[in-house]
Amino acid sequence: QVQLVESGGGLVQPGGSLRLSCAVSGFTLDDYTIGWFRQAPGKERERVSCISSRYGTYYPDSVEGRFTISRDNAKNTVYLQMNSLKPEDTAVYYCATEYYGSSCLHGYASGMDDWGKGTLVTVSS
Repeated sequence: QVQLVESGGGLVQPGGSLRLSCAVSGFTLDDYTIGWFRQAPGKERERVSCISSRYGTYYPDSVEGRFTISRDNAKNTVYLQMNSLKPEDTAVYYCATEYYGSSCLHGYASGMDDWGKGTLVTVSS
């Protein structure tokens, strides 16, 4: 049974940093693409980053240079290091799996396979 559990969210001031974790179980991490998505109130779910054995890592312009995705296969965990946070980064952050395809790369949340329940990140002074 595939499970993903996000943690690490919280309240941080603008310019601050947070590291999110996505602990996975029920599958071999290296066989899957893992994506981080976020959803702010009243907005669609937005792809934040992807990590894949097929193409490496991907970031949209909105987070390029500020966010870093990584994974530790031994710990079955994917991380999202977020620096220089802005109020517009406020959202619930989710991790999701993709076994085959390019949904994460193209930002298609509907094409991802399994999801965690999310962790809330609030950037505010």
